[in-house]
Amino acid sequence: MNTSDLEFKPPFPFYKSYIDLLGAVELMDTLNRQLANFPKFLDSIPEDKLGHAYATGKWTTLQALVHITDSERVFQYRALRFARGDKTPLPGFDQDLFVAGTVSQVWTKQSLLQEYLAVRHATITLFNSLDNNSLKLTGTASGLEWSVAKLGFVICGHQRHHRNIIREHYL
Repeated sequence: MNTSDLEFKPPFPFYKSYIDLLGAVELMDTLNRQLANFPKFLDSIPEDKLGHAYATGKWTTLQALVHITDSERVFQYRALRFARGDKTPLPGFDQDLFVAGTVSQVWTKQSLLQEYLAVRHATITLFNSLDNNSLKLTGTASGLEWSVAKLGFVICGHQRHHRNIIREHYL
């Protein structure tokens, strides 16, 4: 499945911006390419930058990195539900509440890397198991209609979005 195969209906502009960051790409190629590249990016971040926030009220680098993985888990779960034909509307999630929950955890670059690798391998396994018909199945989450494929591309675009922010504002 390619990003050019997707259709967008309002009010999808916020999430569409993540997909637009990718250009015309294949889903599995992008998931695998990011699996190869993102750990290198993570490794390039100096330890002393993990606790850095570029402005008052902004997340730290570490919190942004945990957010990437947490969000991928949420989008992956939605994709699984919709791919299995579950039409139960799913609620949104409060990303700030999730980030606040990371404060009590001890994170290192190594633990962030392990977490990312585990989640991304699970994402790849899930999407590898789906055929084109499954990728076209839809469901509702956060009050929006999603296809399974859109969720996969949003996972990729969301990661790129936050990687770009970390590069521009944190490093």
